[in-house]
Amino acid sequence: MNPYDLMVPYEGRYLAGVDEVGRGPLAGPVVTAAVILDPDNPVAGLRDSKKLSERKREALFNVIQEQALSWALGRCEVAEIDRLNIHGATMLAMKRAVAALAPPAEYVLVDGHRCPQWRWPSLAVVKGDGRVDAIAAASILAKVSRDHEMVALDEQYPGYGLAGHKGYPTKAHIQALHAQGASPIHRRSFAPVSRL
Repeated sequence: MNPYDLMVPYEGRYLAGVDEVGRGPLAGPVVTAAVILDPDNPVAGLRDSKKLSERKREALFNVIQEQALSWALGRCEVAEIDRLNIHGATMLAMKRAVAALAPPAEYVLVDGHRCPQWRWPSLAVVKGDGRVDAIAAASILAKVSRDHEMVALDEQYPGYGLAGHKGYPTKAHIQALHAQGASPIHRRSFAPVSRL
């Protein structure tokens, strides 16, 4: 979708889309991505990452990195999530992603109901990952990056099934927590973990 259909008060070239993944899991970081797409070299097939197959996400992950004018990842680790709460950590991770863009963003569209407090003019777009290509691209970069990391963490912390559920509170994950206790990458501020 053309972002200007949203009445964005910016018509330049450096419009960034921002999205996050990892708010709900009991383990691992929250990861954000910021993407400035090239209007002269559009990426075909962009959609909300949750509506794409893993294979399609992986293919688009590479295309976005090759064709975007600029992209960057931001993150907050488990200790930051526990200290700030998940909302605060997500906002900080978004700031880190946008700050890392080169060339920098001139305007930012953020998936969701609110934008971080930052220096960039911006607009929150509800269900933006299904409405704005740059946000969809950010959702894909964030999800694929975090999924890869959770697969690697599964080898480091076996027995929890992290490669499968990616840290989300599935029945199998809760059972593993009760059997093994929490690992260093589990979020102590989240109730299923803190109750242990």
